[in-house]
Amino acid sequence: MARSNQLRRHRMPEPTRPDRSAQHTRPAAAELDRLIHERMRLGIVSALAANEALSFNDLKKLLATTDGNLSVHARKLEEAKYIVCEKYFEGRLPKTVFRLRPAGRTALERYLTQMESLIHSMRGH
Repeated sequence: MARSNQLRRHRMPEPTRPDRSAQHTRPAAAELDRLIHERMRLGIVSALAANEALSFNDLKKLLATTDGNLSVHARKLEEAKYIVCEKYFEGRLPKTVFRLRPAGRTALERYLTQMESLIHSMRGH
């Protein structure tokens, strides 16, 4: 019992909460779509916004990444319904093609608008 009393006496203080009044003047980082904000996923969504469709290998080369890394990030975007992944065979060779869904395009446009707003507010415009 003495030990549990010792532990209670050495608790860390509760963290203070940030002043939320300043958040009304500029967009908060928390408003950004965290799914797209990650570098590789932003790259995937941006590349698909600029192209009707991209194969797995084309996207991998374009983003200079590994099979595993692309697979993990593409799966997260697919689960969020931002992209669609089509798998089929061309002859005997498997093919994987990605396309941007309307929800993904909307999310990217919203993200870009928020980033532009954040940049303008930081520059004082």
